Amino acid sequence: MKVLEKNCLWVLLPLLHLTAGAAEHEEAVKHAIRLHRGRGAAVAQRRQWALESCRKLSGLLRQKAVVLNKLKNAIRAVEKDARLSDEEKLFQVHTFEIFQKELNESENSVFQAIHGLQRALQGDYRDVANMKESSRQRLEALREAAIKEETEYMELLAAEKHQVEALKNMQHRNRSLSMLDEILEDVRKAADRLEEEIEEHAFDDNKSVKGVNFEAVLRVEEEEANSKQNLTKRDVEDDLGLSMLIDSQNNQYILTKPRDATIPRADHHFIKDIVTIGMLSLPCGWLCTMLGLPTMFGYIICGVLLGPSGLNSIKSIVQVETLGEFGVFFTLFLVGLEFSPEKLRKVWKISLQGPCYMTLLMIAFGLLWGHLLQIRPTQSVFISTCLSLSSTPLVSRFLSGSARGEKEAGDLDYSAVLLGMLVTQDVQLGLFVAVMPTLIQAGASTSSSIVMEMLRILALIGQILFSLAAVFLLCLVIKTYLVGPYYRKLHVESKGNKEVLVLGISAFIFFMLTVTELLDVSMELGCFLAGALISSQGHAVTEEIMAYVEPIRDFLAIVFFTSIGLHVFPTFVAYELTVLLVLTLSVVIMKFVLAALVLSLLLPKTSQYIKWIVAAGLAQVSEFSFVLGSRARRAGIISREVYLLILSVTTLSLLLAPVLWRAATAKCMPRPERRSSL
Repeated sequence: MKVLEKNCLWVLLPLLHLTAGAAEHEEAVKHAIRLHRGRGAAVAQRRQWALESCRKLSGLLRQKAVVLNKLKNAIRAVEKDARLSDEEKLFQVHTFEIFQKELNESENSVFQAIHGLQRALQGDYRDVANMKESSRQRLEALREAAIKEETEYMELLAAEKHQVEALKNMQHRNRSLSMLDEILEDVRKAADRLEEEIEEHAFDDNKSVKGVNFEAVLRVEEEEANSKQNLTKRDVEDDLGLSMLIDSQNNQYILTKPRDATIPRADHHFIKDIVTIGMLSLPCGWLCTMLGLPTMFGYIICGVLLGPSGLNSIKSIVQVETLGEFGVFFTLFLVGLEFSPEKLRKVWKISLQGPCYMTLLMIAFGLLWGHLLQIRPTQSVFISTCLSLSSTPLVSRFLSGSARGEKEAGDLDYSAVLLGMLVTQDVQLGLFVAVMPTLIQAGASTSSSIVMEMLRILALIGQILFSLAAVFLLCLVIKTYLVGPYYRKLHVESKGNKEVLVLGISAFIFFMLTVTELLDVSMELGCFLAGALISSQGHAVTEEIMAYVEPIRDFLAIVFFTSIGLHVFPTFVAYELTVLLVLTLSVVIMKFVLAALVLSLLLPKTSQYIKWIVAAGLAQVSEFSFVLGSRARRAGIISREVYLLILSVTTLSLLLAPVLWRAATAKCMPRPERRSSL
């Protein structure tokens, strides 16, 4: 009864609002009449129209007040009726309340329209900003009205459900139930309770949250659902297929979590995309193998053919890119698996100092050219840092497919130096992502706050360095106390069941990935460290794990390189081919020269010959420039044109990388063999 009394009090509130706002509504009506008369119109006709409209509006308002009073009395009668069950009372009261809300909303819509007409007549048709503001207000009003109408529709569905419940209860009282009917009735009630427990009411919970915007979207049903002519709209809505939502900015959305979680659903677009990628990547990779090119270029070509610049058959681009990220994770894990701590101990100074010097030199050259070309410093710093990064997955594929010559005692292994520098660049990537928000604010700040922005950047750098120290301390603890017992336990449990070993290793990769992510360090570094920790258990362990993880890595790497091809636009490259070739060659030559110069200062004299191979491995742009470029474009650091230039230069540099790598290895690899033969 307390709940019903509260509902009745809630029902009386519109009446109180109507009484208090009667004078305001009457004044608005009179003002609308005066606006409607206008110049040059017949006064008698305007007056007659005004009187008739006023009578109609007044009559409707009086009729509404009478109906609301009757509804209030009806609610009281239903609540006092002892012959009705609780379900029937709830249904009838709910229906009356919905009708009351409909009357109040209809009245508010009338006066909102009058106020809108008043604003429009008072505005200046030559003022675009004023008309834009009026349009925005109307759009907001329509969005709010759509939300209210959607809420009312859902309440009607609930009322319909209550009516069905009441009818079922009446039927159950009028007839005796069999044992099967009683069991099914219990199951039905349990199913209703289950739906109520798992339903989240995400729409109602988030529509009033600060920062939530209401937008108009188009709902496009699947072709399979539209092809079924005998299905009603409700059947299509309840179909197991997925609808696609398109907003006014042409962004496309698919269902991520259904309202009814008891029914399994599948994203058929994503399944078709993965199947298509798997089928087309085979001939593309095969063709590159016949031409003597790395197979990854075939996978990039596959992405170009299926992407927006080709057949445009990939619908779930974001999902494909997300799955491709796992290819990066497993690739870096295998890189760490081959990168022993002993090798890291020998080259850690070079690996740490080399990328830092190269990044600083790239930023210096970028600021110099930016000053000459009148480019903003923040944009110059971003572009230089973005171009200074190199592709770890690409170089890893180079190293896995290259033969290594003999080296003398005291010579450094070029693969250890190269991988160590790439890992440091991955750390720099995490640092740059963390500093990017401050870089955005610095670009919009005045000169008086530059000192504060520099202090904030230094504070962020200190935070990242502290996080790195925490990560390496954790790795030391894991290596000393946990990795050995953990792997031995997995090895014992996986006898006759290898999936336990694969799952255990994958869980360890994801654990290290999560730890580095929580500490604001790049996830890629966590994957690399996971492999390095496992490799500390010996060569036999490394070989066993590599045999199980490599097939997973190969498939996910195919998806990753295909996702890179989705962002390659051949038409844009063809239009600006000369400019892009000049820019790409300039970037590749500059990175090669800077890397060789830095390494010539850091490497010992007995290992100077490997600087050309390491420089060739670093002379391309990382695929993560796609991610950084997209973030910078959304933040306003770079323009659309600069973003497309970064994408094109990155793609062309990746295509030139195998040529430069083969030339460097062909020239430098035989030297240790000749020296050892002497």
